[in-house]
Amino acid sequence: MATTIDRPVTHTGATTAAGRRPVEYVWAAARIAIGWVFLWAFLDKTFGWGFATPANKAWIVGGSPTTGFLKGTGENALGGLFSNLAGQVWVDWLFMAGLLGIGLALVLGVGTRIAAITGTLMLTLMWAAELPLANNPFLDEHIIYAIVLIGLALAGAGTVFGLGNLPIVRRNAWLK
Repeated sequence: MATTIDRPVTHTGATTAAGRRPVEYVWAAARIAIGWVFLWAFLDKTFGWGFATPANKAWIVGGSPTTGFLKGTGENALGGLFSNLAGQVWVDWLFMAGLLGIGLALVLGVGTRIAAITGTLMLTLMWAAELPLANNPFLDEHIIYAIVLIGLALAGAGTVFGLGNLPIVRRNAWLK
């Protein structure tokens, strides 16, 4: 007679052979995808691979990763505040460190809570710099990404396809 293996049952009743719910894989995919968005922005702005940043404006050849976006905000509601920050060395370094740190944390699945907080802050500032929005009175991709980042942190999304299960991460809540 065949025996059954008891697995945790969710409200949907679905689990994988590893005892994971399919939604955990969706959160992991979202974590890695958004992490790649941040990491790619860092790489393209650093090396000027010609996607959003031409080679002659790359950070490694003296270009400013914040100037293009922030200078374009001058006409917006908070434009004066943000356009004055454009091209300042400390703003460039803080922005690039944020892109790299958030991107790596999300792709690797370590520090996802910190990445979610700092990423949400960065995205909220970028959203505010564009006010009023051109295509919607309130909502744009910055807010959508921020909502997903918050969901990633609440879902503990670093444990699937990430390093969130490492003993050091499990022992130190700030690394989750």
